[in-house]
Amino acid sequence: MILDDGGGPGLRAANGMDWACVTDRVMGGVSTGRLTRRSVDGRPALHLTGAVSLANNGGFVQMALDLAAPGNVLDASGFSGLLVTLRGNGESYNIHLRSPDMTRVWQSWRASITAPDHWTETRIAFADFAPHRTDLPVNPARLSRIGLVAIGRKMQADLALARLELV
Repeated sequence: MILDDGGGPGLRAANGMDWACVTDRVMGGVSTGRLTRRSVDGRPALHLTGAVSLANNGGFVQMALDLAAPGNVLDASGFSGLLVTLRGNGESYNIHLRSPDMTRVWQSWRASITAPDHWTETRIAFADFAPHRTDLPVNPARLSRIGLVAIGRKMQADLALARLELV
């Protein structure tokens, strides 16, 4: 199931929802970020750029996508995980999955990926996600949001996403 194929228009994903750029400024941090859809090395893609700062207890920049309309969930229990086509600046990034069962904004299921400086396809099994600040086991049947996140250390974010799908 394709969630985004890079085509747009604007920040609209193939699932009909809109991508958003979210930074730690929502909680007093000073990181900066920008999310655009443009051609990156000849491929249409979402492009997240910015500067992650740890000042003021901050530390993240992310591109986030709701996976279902408010009050609903995406049941991905028939899939084994995600396939992402991306390129970046050689840095490590996180993929965060959220469920409406999570009551705190810092709760998620997390997996790490490296974004090399060339286009690559990376598979991430749901079994590779680990609970973060939650006791909830990973539950692909109750997904509400996904984020690709530069987090936890001072860094320049430069991440392009050409395709995101459930596999």
